[in-house]
Amino acid sequence: MYSARAHLRSSIAITLAFVALQIGLMTLRAQSPDNQQASRGWDREGAVKYLDERMEVWFANAKRLRTGETQTVCVSCHTTVPYVLARPALRRALRSNSVAPQEVRIVEEATRRVESYGAHQLLYDHTESKKTESLGTEAVLDALILVNADIVQGRREPSIPTQKALKQMWATQRTDGAWDWLDFGLEPFETVDGVYYGATLAALTLGSAPGFFSRHDHDIVAGITKLHAYLKANYADQSLFNRAWLLLAAGRVHELLNDKQKGALIAELQARQRDDGGWAVGSLGRWRWSKASEPFRPPGTTDQSLLEKSDGYGTGLVVYALRQAGVPVNNRSVSRGLDWLRANQKDVEIGERRWHAWRTHSLNFDREHGGDKGEPWRRMFMSDSATAFAALALLSAE
Repeated sequence: MYSARAHLRSSIAITLAFVALQIGLMTLRAQSPDNQQASRGWDREGAVKYLDERMEVWFANAKRLRTGETQTVCVSCHTTVPYVLARPALRRALRSNSVAPQEVRIVEEATRRVESYGAHQLLYDHTESKKTESLGTEAVLDALILVNADIVQGRREPSIPTQKALKQMWATQRTDGAWDWLDFGLEPFETVDGVYYGATLAALTLGSAPGFFSRHDHDIVAGITKLHAYLKANYADQSLFNRAWLLLAAGRVHELLNDKQKGALIAELQARQRDDGGWAVGSLGRWRWSKASEPFRPPGTTDQSLLEKSDGYGTGLVVYALRQAGVPVNNRSVSRGLDWLRANQKDVEIGERRWHAWRTHSLNFDREHGGDKGEPWRRMFMSDSATAFAALALLSAE
Protein backbone atom coordinates (compact mmCIF):
# COMPACT_ATOMS: atom_id res chain seq x y z
CA MET A 1 0.00 0.00 0.00
CA TYR A 2 2.76 2.41 0.96
CA SER A 3 4.61 1.65 -2.25
CA ALA A 4 1.49 2.25 -4.30
CA ARG A 5 0.86 5.58 -2.61
CA ALA A 6 4.45 6.61 -3.07
CA HIS A 7 4.26 5.62 -6.70
CA LEU A 8 1.03 7.66 -7.07
CA ARG A 9 2.58 10.72 -5.40
CA SER A 10 5.62 10.38 -7.64
CA SER A 11 3.43 10.14 -10.74
CA ILE A 12 1.44 13.20 -9.68
CA ALA A 13 4.65 15.13 -9.04
CA ILE A 14 5.99 14.19 -12.44
CA THR A 15 2.71 15.18 -14.08
CA LEU A 16 2.65 18.53 -12.29
CA ALA A 17 6.25 19.16 -13.23
CA PHE A 18 5.44 18.37 -16.85
CA VAL A 19 2.43 20.71 -16.80
CA ALA A 20 4.57 23.44 -15.22
CA LEU A 21 7.19 22.92 -17.90
CA GLN A 22 4.59 23.19 -20.66
CA ILE A 23 3.16 26.36 -19.11
CA GLY A 24 6.66 27.77 -18.88
CA LEU A 25 7.37 26.95 -22.51
CA MET A 26 4.03 28.48 -23.56
CA THR A 27 4.91 31.63 -21.63
CA LEU A 28 8.32 31.84 -23.26
CA ARG A 29 6.77 31.32 -26.69
CA ALA A 30 4.23 34.05 -25.96
CA GLN A 31 7.06 36.37 -24.99
CA SER A 32 9.21 35.55 -28.03
CA PRO A 33 9.60 38.25 -30.70
CA ASP A 34 7.56 36.25 -33.23
CA ASN A 35 4.62 35.83 -30.88
CA GLN A 36 4.87 39.39 -29.59
CA GLN A 37 4.73 40.46 -33.21
CA ALA A 38 1.67 38.31 -33.85
CA SER A 39 -0.06 39.76 -30.79
CA ARG A 40 0.56 43.27 -32.06
CA GLY A 41 -1.10 42.37 -35.32
CA TRP A 42 1.56 43.71 -37.65
CA ASP A 43 5.03 42.85 -38.83
CA ARG A 44 7.59 45.44 -37.71
CA GLU A 45 10.52 43.51 -39.13
CA GLY A 46 8.72 43.19 -42.46
CA ALA A 47 8.18 46.95 -42.57
CA VAL A 48 11.87 47.54 -41.81
CA LYS A 49 12.96 45.11 -44.53
CA TYR A 50 10.67 46.78 -47.04
CA LEU A 51 11.77 50.34 -46.25
CA ASP A 52 15.48 49.48 -46.21
CA GLU A 53 15.32 47.59 -49.48
CA ARG A 54 13.26 50.32 -51.13
CA MET A 55 15.88 52.88 -50.17
CA GLU A 56 18.46 50.66 -51.85
CA VAL A 57 16.27 50.54 -54.95
CA TRP A 58 16.07 54.34 -54.88
CA PHE A 59 19.84 54.69 -54.50
CA ALA A 60 20.34 52.39 -57.49
CA ASN A 61 17.85 54.06 -59.83
CA ALA A 62 17.35 57.70 -58.81
CA LYS A 63 18.81 60.69 -60.60
CA ARG A 64 22.48 61.25 -59.80
CA LEU A 65 23.79 64.71 -59.09
CA ARG A 66 27.34 66.00 -59.25
CA THR A 67 28.33 66.89 -55.70
CA GLY A 68 31.91 68.01 -55.20
CA GLU A 69 34.11 65.29 -56.64
CA THR A 70 31.46 62.60 -56.17
CA GLN A 71 27.82 61.97 -56.96
CA THR A 72 24.75 61.82 -54.74
CA VAL A 73 21.15 60.89 -55.49
CA CYS A 74 18.26 63.31 -55.27
CA VAL A 75 15.96 63.25 -52.25
CA SER A 76 12.40 62.12 -52.92
CA CYS A 77 9.26 63.13 -51.04
CA HIS A 78 7.61 59.75 -51.67
CA THR A 79 10.53 57.56 -50.52
CA THR A 80 13.31 59.42 -48.69
CA VAL A 81 11.25 61.81 -46.55
CA PRO A 82 8.97 59.13 -45.07
CA TYR A 83 11.99 56.86 -44.56
CA VAL A 84 13.80 59.59 -42.60
CA LEU A 85 10.74 60.05 -40.38
CA ALA A 86 9.86 56.39 -39.83
CA ARG A 87 13.09 54.41 -39.77
CA PRO A 88 14.47 55.75 -36.43
CA ALA A 89 11.09 55.14 -34.80
CA LEU A 90 11.09 51.53 -36.00
CA ARG A 91 14.64 51.05 -34.75
CA ARG A 92 13.65 52.28 -31.28
CA ALA A 93 10.59 50.04 -31.29
CA LEU A 94 12.74 47.03 -32.10
CA ARG A 95 15.24 48.09 -29.40
CA SER A 96 18.05 48.03 -31.91
CA ASN A 97 21.19 50.12 -31.53
CA SER A 98 22.26 49.51 -35.12
CA VAL A 99 21.69 52.45 -37.44
CA ALA A 100 20.76 51.17 -40.88
CA PRO A 101 23.38 51.79 -43.58
CA GLN A 102 20.67 53.45 -45.65
CA GLU A 103 20.16 56.01 -42.89
CA VAL A 104 23.89 56.63 -42.74
CA ARG A 105 24.08 57.16 -46.49
CA ILE A 106 21.17 59.61 -46.54
CA VAL A 107 22.84 61.75 -43.87
CA GLU A 108 26.27 61.51 -45.51
CA GLU A 109 24.90 62.58 -48.87
CA ALA A 110 22.90 65.45 -47.36
CA THR A 111 26.07 66.55 -45.58
CA ARG A 112 28.03 66.52 -48.83
CA ARG A 113 25.29 68.55 -50.50
CA VAL A 114 25.30 71.29 -47.85
CA GLU A 115 29.10 71.39 -47.89
CA SER A 116 29.00 72.20 -51.62
CA TYR A 117 26.18 74.76 -51.79
CA GLY A 118 26.75 77.11 -54.71
CA ALA A 119 28.97 74.64 -56.57
CA HIS A 120 27.04 71.39 -56.92
CA GLN A 121 24.61 70.33 -59.61
CA LEU A 122 21.05 71.41 -58.86
CA LEU A 123 18.17 68.95 -58.77
CA TYR A 124 16.94 70.43 -62.07
CA ASP A 125 18.57 73.22 -64.03
CA HIS A 126 17.01 73.14 -67.49
CA THR A 127 15.06 76.38 -66.90
CA GLU A 128 15.47 79.34 -64.58
CA SER A 129 12.23 78.50 -62.80
CA LYS A 130 13.39 74.95 -62.15
CA LYS A 131 16.67 76.26 -60.74
CA THR A 132 14.74 78.42 -58.28
CA GLU A 133 12.37 75.58 -57.39
CA SER A 134 15.31 73.24 -56.90
CA LEU A 135 17.06 75.61 -54.51
CA GLY A 136 14.01 76.01 -52.29
CA THR A 137 13.03 72.34 -52.30
CA GLU A 138 16.50 71.05 -51.50
CA ALA A 139 17.08 73.62 -48.77
CA VAL A 140 14.04 72.40 -46.83
CA LEU A 141 14.74 68.70 -47.42
CA ASP A 142 18.41 68.91 -46.43
CA ALA A 143 17.44 70.71 -43.22
CA LEU A 144 14.76 68.10 -42.48
CA ILE A 145 17.25 65.24 -42.92
CA LEU A 146 20.05 66.76 -40.88
CA VAL A 147 17.92 68.12 -38.04
CA ASN A 148 16.30 64.70 -37.66
CA ALA A 149 19.74 63.07 -37.67
CA ASP A 150 20.91 65.38 -34.89
CA ILE A 151 17.83 64.61 -32.81
CA VAL A 152 18.31 60.86 -33.29
CA GLN A 153 21.92 61.25 -32.14
CA GLY A 154 20.77 63.10 -29.03
CA ARG A 155 22.41 66.42 -29.92
CA ARG A 156 21.30 69.49 -27.99
CA GLU A 157 22.63 71.88 -30.58
CA PRO A 158 22.92 71.56 -34.36
CA SER A 159 25.98 70.02 -35.94
CA ILE A 160 28.02 72.16 -38.33
CA PRO A 161 26.38 70.59 -41.43
CA THR A 162 22.96 71.17 -39.88
CA GLN A 163 23.84 74.80 -39.20
CA LYS A 164 24.80 75.21 -42.86
CA ALA A 165 21.58 73.53 -43.98
CA LEU A 166 19.48 75.82 -41.78
CA LYS A 167 21.38 78.86 -43.01
CA GLN A 168 20.59 77.87 -46.59
CA MET A 169 16.95 77.28 -45.70
CA TRP A 170 16.61 80.80 -44.34
CA ALA A 171 18.54 82.22 -47.31
CA THR A 172 16.10 80.67 -49.79
CA GLN A 173 12.91 81.53 -47.88
CA ARG A 174 10.59 83.73 -49.93
CA THR A 175 9.29 87.04 -48.69
CA ASP A 176 5.86 85.48 -48.12
CA GLY A 177 7.40 82.93 -45.72
CA ALA A 178 7.32 79.82 -47.96
CA TRP A 179 9.87 78.22 -50.28
CA ASP A 180 9.77 77.68 -54.03
CA TRP A 181 8.93 74.04 -54.68
CA LEU A 182 9.43 71.68 -57.59
CA ASP A 183 6.35 71.68 -59.80
CA PHE A 184 5.92 69.00 -62.45
CA GLY A 185 2.14 68.81 -62.19
CA LEU A 186 2.37 65.59 -60.18
CA GLU A 187 0.19 65.11 -57.11
CA PRO A 188 0.52 65.25 -54.20
CA PHE A 189 4.14 66.41 -53.84
CA GLU A 190 5.39 68.09 -57.06
CA THR A 191 2.57 70.44 -57.88
CA VAL A 192 1.62 74.08 -57.53
CA ASP A 193 0.09 73.18 -54.15
CA GLY A 194 3.38 71.61 -53.14
CA VAL A 195 4.60 75.00 -51.91
CA TYR A 196 2.31 74.69 -48.90
CA TYR A 197 3.33 71.08 -48.33
CA GLY A 198 6.97 72.17 -48.37
CA ALA A 199 6.22 74.87 -45.81
CA THR A 200 4.68 72.26 -43.50
CA LEU A 201 7.90 70.23 -43.80
CA ALA A 202 9.87 73.30 -42.80
CA ALA A 203 7.58 73.82 -39.78
CA LEU A 204 7.92 70.14 -38.85
CA THR A 205 11.71 70.49 -39.05
CA LEU A 206 11.81 73.60 -36.89
CA GLY A 207 9.36 72.12 -34.39
CA SER A 208 11.47 68.99 -34.02
CA ALA A 209 14.34 70.88 -32.43
CA PRO A 210 13.18 74.14 -30.84
CA GLY A 211 16.32 74.27 -28.71
CA PHE A 212 18.39 74.68 -31.87
CA PHE A 213 17.16 78.25 -32.33
CA SER A 214 17.86 81.30 -30.25
CA ARG A 215 14.99 83.68 -29.62
CA HIS A 216 17.63 86.41 -29.59
CA ASP A 217 18.58 85.80 -33.23
CA HIS A 218 16.37 88.34 -34.97
CA ASP A 219 16.84 86.84 -38.46
CA ILE A 220 15.69 83.40 -37.30
CA VAL A 221 12.77 84.85 -35.35
CA ALA A 222 11.77 86.84 -38.43
CA GLY A 223 11.96 83.72 -40.62
CA ILE A 224 9.86 81.65 -38.23
CA THR A 225 7.33 84.47 -37.95
CA LYS A 226 7.01 84.68 -41.74
CA LEU A 227 6.61 80.92 -42.03
CA HIS A 228 3.86 80.82 -39.40
CA ALA A 229 2.10 83.75 -41.05
CA TYR A 230 2.20 82.03 -44.45
CA LEU A 231 0.81 78.76 -43.11
CA LYS A 232 -2.01 80.54 -41.29
CA ALA A 233 -2.92 82.94 -44.10
CA ASN A 234 -3.14 80.18 -46.72
CA TYR A 235 -4.65 77.47 -44.55
CA ALA A 236 -8.28 77.81 -45.70
CA ASP A 237 -7.38 77.36 -49.38
CA GLN A 238 -5.52 74.08 -48.93
CA SER A 239 -6.46 70.53 -49.78
CA LEU A 240 -7.26 68.25 -46.89
CA PHE A 241 -3.98 66.46 -47.64
CA ASN A 242 -1.97 69.64 -47.03
CA ARG A 243 -4.00 70.46 -43.96
CA ALA A 244 -3.35 66.97 -42.58
CA TRP A 245 0.35 67.73 -42.89
CA LEU A 246 -0.20 71.01 -41.07
CA LEU A 247 -1.98 69.13 -38.28
CA LEU A 248 1.08 66.91 -38.07
CA ALA A 249 3.38 69.95 -37.83
CA ALA A 250 1.04 71.58 -35.30
CA GLY A 251 1.68 68.65 -32.99
CA ARG A 252 5.13 70.23 -32.50
CA VAL A 253 4.36 73.89 -33.25
CA HIS A 254 1.10 74.43 -31.38
CA GLU A 255 0.51 78.00 -32.47
CA LEU A 256 -0.06 76.97 -36.10
CA LEU A 257 -3.69 76.07 -35.38
CA ASN A 258 -6.06 77.54 -32.83
CA ASP A 259 -8.38 75.24 -30.89
CA LYS A 260 -11.36 75.92 -33.15
CA GLN A 261 -9.39 75.21 -36.34
CA LYS A 262 -7.84 72.11 -34.85
CA GLY A 263 -11.20 70.71 -33.75
CA ALA A 264 -12.79 71.44 -37.13
CA LEU A 265 -9.89 69.83 -39.01
CA ILE A 266 -9.99 66.71 -36.85
CA ALA A 267 -13.75 66.43 -37.46
CA GLU A 268 -13.28 66.86 -41.21
CA LEU A 269 -10.63 64.15 -41.33
CA GLN A 270 -12.83 61.82 -39.31
CA ALA A 271 -15.73 62.48 -41.68
CA ARG A 272 -13.63 61.20 -44.62
CA GLN A 273 -13.11 57.83 -42.96
CA ARG A 274 -14.56 54.99 -45.01
CA ASP A 275 -16.88 52.24 -43.88
CA ASP A 276 -13.98 49.78 -43.68
CA GLY A 277 -12.12 52.06 -41.22
CA GLY A 278 -9.49 53.37 -43.63
CA TRP A 279 -8.87 56.51 -45.63
CA ALA A 280 -7.98 56.92 -49.30
CA VAL A 281 -5.32 59.47 -50.19
CA GLY A 282 -7.32 60.29 -53.33
CA SER A 283 -10.17 61.57 -51.15
CA LEU A 284 -7.87 63.99 -49.28
CA GLY A 285 -7.26 66.24 -52.23
CA ARG A 286 -8.57 68.98 -54.33
CA TRP A 287 -6.18 67.69 -56.93
CA ARG A 288 -5.32 70.12 -59.73
CA TRP A 289 -2.12 68.74 -61.23
CA SER A 290 -0.99 72.41 -61.43
CA LYS A 291 -3.71 73.33 -63.89
CA ALA A 292 -5.14 76.84 -63.56
CA SER A 293 -8.71 75.90 -64.49
CA GLU A 294 -10.95 72.90 -64.98
CA PRO A 295 -11.01 70.19 -66.17
CA PHE A 296 -8.44 69.04 -63.64
CA ARG A 297 -7.05 65.79 -64.97
CA PRO A 298 -3.91 63.78 -64.26
CA PRO A 299 -1.19 63.68 -66.91
CA GLY A 300 -1.76 59.97 -67.47
CA THR A 301 -4.49 57.38 -67.15
CA THR A 302 -5.17 56.21 -63.60
CA ASP A 303 -6.90 53.12 -62.24
CA GLN A 304 -9.88 54.62 -60.44
CA SER A 305 -10.91 51.27 -58.98
CA LEU A 306 -7.66 51.29 -56.98
CA LEU A 307 -7.77 54.97 -56.04
CA GLU A 308 -11.27 54.67 -54.64
CA LYS A 309 -10.23 52.11 -52.04
CA SER A 310 -8.79 52.80 -48.59
CA ASP A 311 -4.99 52.76 -48.74
CA GLY A 312 -1.96 52.70 -46.49
CA TYR A 313 -0.76 56.26 -47.01
CA GLY A 314 -4.16 57.90 -46.57
CA THR A 315 -4.88 55.84 -43.46
CA GLY A 316 -1.38 56.04 -41.99
CA LEU A 317 -1.04 59.79 -42.52
CA VAL A 318 -4.44 60.62 -41.04
CA VAL A 319 -4.14 58.30 -38.03
CA TYR A 320 -0.61 59.51 -37.29
CA ALA A 321 -1.67 63.16 -37.61
CA LEU A 322 -4.65 62.55 -35.32
CA ARG A 323 -2.43 60.88 -32.75
CA GLN A 324 0.10 63.72 -32.90
CA ALA A 325 -2.79 66.11 -32.37
CA GLY A 326 -3.65 64.33 -29.13
CA VAL A 327 -6.60 62.21 -30.27
CA PRO A 328 -6.53 59.13 -27.99
CA VAL A 329 -6.08 55.56 -29.17
CA ASN A 330 -9.53 54.57 -27.95
CA ASN A 331 -11.18 57.24 -30.12
CA ARG A 332 -13.43 55.34 -32.51
CA SER A 333 -11.92 56.84 -35.68
CA VAL A 334 -8.37 56.16 -34.53
CA SER A 335 -9.05 52.62 -33.29
CA ARG A 336 -10.85 51.69 -36.52
CA GLY A 337 -8.01 53.19 -38.55
CA LEU A 338 -5.48 51.18 -36.57
CA ASP A 339 -7.52 48.02 -37.11
CA TRP A 340 -7.53 48.70 -40.84
CA LEU A 341 -3.74 49.10 -40.84
CA ARG A 342 -3.22 45.86 -38.91
CA ALA A 343 -5.40 44.01 -41.40
CA ASN A 344 -3.83 45.43 -44.56
CA GLN A 345 -0.10 44.83 -44.36
CA LYS A 346 0.07 42.46 -47.31
CA ASP A 347 2.55 40.29 -49.13
CA VAL A 348 3.52 42.15 -52.29
CA GLU A 349 5.46 40.71 -55.21
CA ILE A 350 7.02 43.22 -57.59
CA GLY A 351 9.47 41.88 -60.14
CA GLU A 352 11.74 39.45 -58.31
CA ARG A 353 11.13 40.98 -54.88
CA ARG A 354 8.63 40.07 -52.22
CA TRP A 355 7.75 42.37 -49.35
CA HIS A 356 5.30 42.73 -46.47
CA ALA A 357 4.02 46.26 -46.94
CA TRP A 358 1.08 48.60 -47.29
CA ARG A 359 -0.03 49.78 -50.71
CA THR A 360 -1.05 53.15 -52.13
CA HIS A 361 -1.30 53.93 -55.82
CA SER A 362 -0.26 56.84 -58.01
CA LEU A 363 -2.62 59.77 -58.49
CA ASN A 364 -0.90 60.55 -61.79
CA PHE A 365 -0.41 57.31 -63.74
CA ASP A 366 -1.57 53.73 -63.79
CA ARG A 367 1.64 52.07 -62.66
CA GLU A 368 0.06 48.71 -61.90
CA HIS A 369 -0.32 47.46 -65.46
CA GLY A 370 3.11 48.00 -66.97
CA GLY A 371 3.99 50.57 -69.61
CA ASP A 372 6.73 53.19 -69.41
CA LYS A 373 5.39 54.46 -66.06
CA GLY A 374 4.94 51.04 -64.52
CA GLU A 375 8.45 49.70 -64.16
CA PRO A 376 8.76 47.62 -60.98
CA TRP A 377 10.92 50.18 -59.17
CA ARG A 378 8.46 53.03 -59.84
CA ARG A 379 5.36 51.02 -59.03
CA MET A 380 5.91 51.21 -55.28
CA PHE A 381 6.67 54.94 -54.93
CA MET A 382 3.46 55.76 -53.07
CA SER A 383 3.65 52.48 -51.17
CA ASP A 384 6.95 53.71 -49.72
CA SER A 385 5.01 56.56 -48.12
CA ALA A 386 2.23 54.17 -47.18
CA THR A 387 4.47 51.73 -45.35
CA ALA A 388 6.39 54.43 -43.48
CA PHE A 389 3.27 56.23 -42.28
CA ALA A 390 1.40 53.03 -41.49
CA ALA A 391 4.31 52.09 -39.22
CA LEU A 392 4.38 55.55 -37.61
CA ALA A 393 0.63 55.39 -36.96
CA LEU A 394 0.82 51.92 -35.42
CA LEU A 395 3.83 52.80 -33.28
CA SER A 396 2.01 55.91 -32.02
CA ALA A 397 -0.57 53.61 -30.46
CA GLU A 398 1.92 51.47 -28.52
